[in-house]
Amino acid sequence: MRIHFIAIGGSAMHNLAIALHKKGYQISGSDDVIFEPAQSRLATYDLLPKEMGWDESRITADLDAVILGMHARIDNPELLKAQALGLKIYSYPEYVYEQSKSKLRVVIGGSHGKTTITSMILHVLNYYGRDFDYLVGAQLAGFDTMVKITREAPVMIIEGDEYLSSPIDRRPKFHLYKANVAVISGIAWDHINVFPTYADYVSQFGKFIDTIEENGTLIFCSADQDLHELVDKSEASVKRIGYAIPEHTIENGITYLFPDHTALKVFGDHNLMNLNAAKLVCEELDISAEQFNKAIASFTGAAKRLEIISADESTNVYKDFAHSPSKLKATIDAVKSQFDQRKLVACIELHTFSSLNKDFLKEYAGAMDKADEAIVFIDIKSFEQKRMEPFSESDVREAFANPNLKFFNDATQLKAYLLSLKYQNTNLLLMSSGNYAGFDLPELAAQLPR
Repeated sequence: MRIHFIAIGGSAMHNLAIALHKKGYQISGSDDVIFEPAQSRLATYDLLPKEMGWDESRITADLDAVILGMHARIDNPELLKAQALGLKIYSYPEYVYEQSKSKLRVVIGGSHGKTTITSMILHVLNYYGRDFDYLVGAQLAGFDTMVKITREAPVMIIEGDEYLSSPIDRRPKFHLYKANVAVISGIAWDHINVFPTYADYVSQFGKFIDTIEENGTLIFCSADQDLHELVDKSEASVKRIGYAIPEHTIENGITYLFPDHTALKVFGDHNLMNLNAAKLVCEELDISAEQFNKAIASFTGAAKRLEIISADESTNVYKDFAHSPSKLKATIDAVKSQFDQRKLVACIELHTFSSLNKDFLKEYAGAMDKADEAIVFIDIKSFEQKRMEPFSESDVREAFANPNLKFFNDATQLKAYLLSLKYQNTNLLLMSSGNYAGFDLPELAAQLPR
């Protein structure tokens, strides 16, 4: 098979390219810019384009397929050439389905927790030496790539994003996988640039339920009222299993699961919910609750999900991917509840299209209320790059409904402020789906005054 990737540098795209290369396919690709770690990973497998930019001569009639990434535009010259030649053009979720349609497909959907639930499942399957393929949205310890596709594995675990599939396929990715076992972790409005109303957004999850294979299984968060109503209204012919927070206790900053007093390395109500979803999936894959608990005890979390940067007897510094209102609130609540005797300094960088939309910003109201020190950072360049009107400090305080909130749009000033605080008996939580304007977070953590 000869396959060409247009916009090969994307997170999922370059991992899929590597997975298919390992399967023995002939892979070529193009992009106008490729950042790390994609650049080094592609180079390792000799898949890095020799030159950056688009070149229609790369598209030839003998290609078996073209896979189109979201980074490409609809007038991309390579895409236009592929269309003119009548080549088969896939989005990456479409092609993942093509590669997995003979397997049992587990698809993890929802507005939050997808990566963690998927990671927990992979950890448990790996613990017991199961053979499985996967697609996950973060680099995991013990896994070389974020995508694995083989001929032999009977099961594929797929993190199912609700964002668009490609520039020419406006369907949400998770609609294309046709799950045998599906998870919905909850619904909280996101991607306002694509789904301008909450109703538009919710309807995508109803359509996702309809894509589950007949007599399949839907595992859903029963604590989410809107999701519960959606599941109840659905006429899909699927088994429905609801889940909530499992019984547990917290002792000296460690969470223990009942009934066996299993110590966990992760914490927070949202992670306990994620854990229950993963447990139910594993039961569908013939792993008992007891086996699951034994394996999950060694799970340390997905990258950038309450990931510890530094820790000592009085101060922990975490980085987390939280960026939407629901994720922000859940992450802050988790750290504050786990360490209720410590103060919490919480800083969120807003840089997604939704979070920089003035109409959407009010969705953050109350999200940081449990933090002792609440800080919002927006790199002024983010507004410039997205050609959006900048927020003022009063805009942010009003939207978050927090008069004590601090706001920064300059990274140097933010760093100086963080270093001016005292961190004795205090945790620092740094949240972003970006990179804090290139901050070296471990270096920052090392410099914090105790």
